Amino acid sequence: MTHHFNRALAMLSTALEMEEKGKAFYEKAITTCKNQLGVKIFTMLKKDEDIHVQRIKKIYEQLNTQHTWSEEWKSFGEGHADLGKVFRDLAAVQGHNIQAGTGDLEALDVGITFEFNSVRFYEDQLKAATEEVEKGFIQRMIEEETGHHTALSEMKAFLADPAAWFREQERTGFDGGTAMA
Repeated sequence: MTHHFNRALAMLSTALEMEEKGKAFYEKAITTCKNQLGVKIFTMLKKDEDIHVQRIKKIYEQLNTQHTWSEEWKSFGEGHADLGKVFRDLAAVQGHNIQAGTGDLEALDVGITFEFNSVRFYEDQLKAATEEVEKGFIQRMIEEETGHHTALSEMKAFLADPAAWFREQERTGFDGGTAMA
């Protein structure tokens, strides 16, 4: 096996460990979160981590046995690349009555750090990637993990100061564009 495959297998092994930790964290956050909005977002994040775990296992198995990259990982579906928009839409509908516990904000801090580190990890891996399929996989993971980071950051801003968050949304428009005057 070449250096390329050894590097890719090591990357996938680390990625799998990271994604499984993320999944376990979100499973716990779902049970401890005190507000429905957080429960919904944490549930979506857990599902995305499930998809990531399945993708990584499939790629690892293929590389380890056949020594080739394959696009079969795409068969496990799309994660939420724009979870920030999902959060904004949910908050717009049901956010006026949400109260956050201290534990919710602490969980968000952990999640934000976790997703930030995931994005960094995949960005570093992209620099070393040589195969087009590998690059495509890593770019998808970066998009989805960035979406997770954005959603958690939005949720933290919202829970820390809902009134300011709603003012900002009204100023920019809920779709992220600038509101018409």
